[in-house]
Amino acid sequence: MAERRIVRTMSKLAPIVMVAAIALTAPGLAAADAPRGPDVSSWQHVNGVGIDWFQVRASGHQFAMVKATESLNYVNPYFVEDFLRMRVAGVSRGAYHYADVRQSPEAQAAFFAGVNVDGDLPPVLDLEDAKGLPADQVIDWTHRYLNSVQSLTGRQPIIYTYPYFWRTQMGNTTEFKHYPLWIADYNGQNAPGPLPGGWSNWTFWQYTNTGRIPGIAGDTDINVYNETQGDFGRFSNSVRFGSS
Repeated sequence: MAERRIVRTMSKLAPIVMVAAIALTAPGLAAADAPRGPDVSSWQHVNGVGIDWFQVRASGHQFAMVKATESLNYVNPYFVEDFLRMRVAGVSRGAYHYADVRQSPEAQAAFFAGVNVDGDLPPVLDLEDAKGLPADQVIDWTHRYLNSVQSLTGRQPIIYTYPYFWRTQMGNTTEFKHYPLWIADYNGQNAPGPLPGGWSNWTFWQYTNTGRIPGIAGDTDINVYNETQGDFGRFSNSVRFGSS
């Protein structure tokens, strides 16, 4: 995620490049005109400078994911500011919680839901650190968190992860394949590599962490929506999608 600037193991060692413009010729390929957008956290507010969401939208980026919370004691200090400005700028808004699998999943779900301003996209669980716990414990934690967030928000959450983590720390479990997948895979290709966990397709793909977008200082992650999953405007519940 945007707040983690270390290189993730193995699956992240491929060259980090922007995805070339291509046509949608088969399921799972990223179309040149597919909805794209960054995910951001406090890291993108260099020296406290705000993000110009009007520039982000004018550059063609139609959505963004913003870090809201982490564990039980961290709220992104720029979250509310970004969410309000995104709404005015016409950027479809998503929010994510960075998991701490050592702490109560139910309490973290309540913490996230209590902070999260009503957004457009479904809530996101950022799951990428097992904290040394065995896979069965992390799997149980994940079920409990997802169930709690869905109960609190009324929407099925999205899972963000990356292939190496899922295969090694989650035992490549297929128990979550019915959830929308946001996969991080910096492979320099026009689609993610083989998906973990029994997923047959992805909903969002984070294809670089060194993207540059007008209105955002420094590097940022950039993501693309998979249009084979259906109309983005409907998925995001965003009446502002497509506005100029």
